[in-house]
Order: sequence, then structure tokens, then C-alpha cells
Amino acid sequence: MSDVSTAATKPTQAKRPFQIDPRYLSSGLITLILILGQVYVGFLHDLSQPLTAIGIALIVELTLGRLLLGVWVNPASAYITGISCGILLRSLFVWPYAIAAALSIMSKNVLRFKGRHIWNPSNFGLCVVLFTAPEAVASLSEQWGNDLWAMGIIWVLGSLVLIRAKRFHVAFTYAASFIAFSLIRAWITGNPFLSEVAPITGPMYQLMTFFMITDPATSVSSRNGRILVAFLIALTEMILRLLEVVNAPLFALFLIGPAAMVLDLYVGRGRR
Repeated sequence: MSDVSTAATKPTQAKRPFQIDPRYLSSGLITLILILGQVYVGFLHDLSQPLTAIGIALIVELTLGRLLLGVWVNPASAYITGISCGILLRSLFVWPYAIAAALSIMSKNVLRFKGRHIWNPSNFGLCVVLFTAPEAVASLSEQWGNDLWAMGIIWVLGSLVLIRAKRFHVAFTYAASFIAFSLIRAWITGNPFLSEVAPITGPMYQLMTFFMITDPATSVSSRNGRILVAFLIALTEMILRLLEVVNAPLFALFLIGPAAMVLDLYVGRGRR
């Protein structure tokens, strides 16, 4: 059948109203987390550190896109990756931010399986730096304290972004599982429940929830599969916490996310 006849038989599709690229919504949300976090928690030691992470992420993303694909790629994803590294890392030095951002972006082009990158970029870069240089680098650990209204704003806006991206079920499963496992940890360790559940009010968990475990590019293809992966990440995190592993949430995603992606792609269900 010719192109003309094919086009003639297709129903006319109504034009979609103006829509904002979800990456821009995510970029705005993570910028809001940075601003509120600095105003009410003050978690930035030096503005040059997150700016370095963002700059390196953008440079590496644009350079690799031009060299490998022959195009100038949209830098929104690189911005999200860079600012995530800038927020979640803690160091007296600038070089860890640059290395984490560069590794994060390069992992998308190197660590691939069946044409897909399997690690969330910022999670990969952060975990590598935290694991290899623990004497020079730590992760963000602050909570919002008494300013829970700031956290509420972020969760409401983040939920709207995830609903638009059809990933709210992932965030809800992870948050609900974390709270349930906090009860179990409190029972096992004898610690107060509030002390076990408190970390979920911090900026780290908001970045984990809204940008890492819900990342469409590194999510499995089925809804039930994504729910199961979110539950397993929370379960692995609980085990790591009981083993007193530092940075348990980041390492839990590092272990479970790629394994789930490889399995999903191996059985032929992964889709772009």
C-alpha cells in the first residue's frame, strides 16, 4: 500500500494542546528543592560545588551527544543529574562533585544493555564516589525539622509531576513500604518509631522518590513490575540499615534497579 493511500485511510488526529516537557517540570521541582533546602535547612556549604556538578554534567552530556549521536541533545536531564549530585554530596572539596557528575552522564553511554542504560545516572555517580572515597565524601543527611510545610509543598508538586508522568504509583509504593519497614526496624532495634521514619522527611528521600526510583528511562516496563521494584528497594534499604551500611537508600537502588532492568530487558519486555 502506498504512503498516499495509507494516509487517506488514517483518521484525522486532533492536535494536542500545548504541553510542557516533563523534564522541564522535573527541573523546576528539583530547583525548588534546592532553594527551599538552602533557605530552611542550609545544606549547601559552598555554591561553587553544586554549580560545578551542574556545569560538568551539562558539558559532558552535550559533548557526548554531539560526538556519539551527531546532535545537540536536550540538556534538561543533565541538569537534573548535576543538581542531584550537587545536593546529595557532602565534601570540603570540589572534585567529588565534578567526578560524580561526569561519571553519572558517562554511565548512560557506557553501561548499557540491549540499547538501554540500566543505572539511574545520578545514583550511579553518587554511589561510586561514596564507595571509593568515603574519607573525602559523605551524603546529605539533613531533615526539614519543624518546617514540614516546605516538605508538604514539595510532595504535593512532586506528586502532580509524577501523576503526569504516570509514575505516582512508584513513589507511593516506596513511601508506604519505607514507613512499614520503619515499624519493623523500630521493633527489631528498640529505637523509637519516629527516629526510624524521620529520614523520609529529608531532601535525600525526596530526590530518591521523585527523580531516581521513578526515572522512566531506568524503570521496568510494567506497572506491577515497577511496584515490585519499589517495594524491593525499600526492603533492601531496611536490610542495609540493620547492617549499619551508610548511604543505605542510594546503595539499595544501585543494587536493585539495574538487576530489575536487566531481567526485564532479558525477557524481552523492555520498551523505550
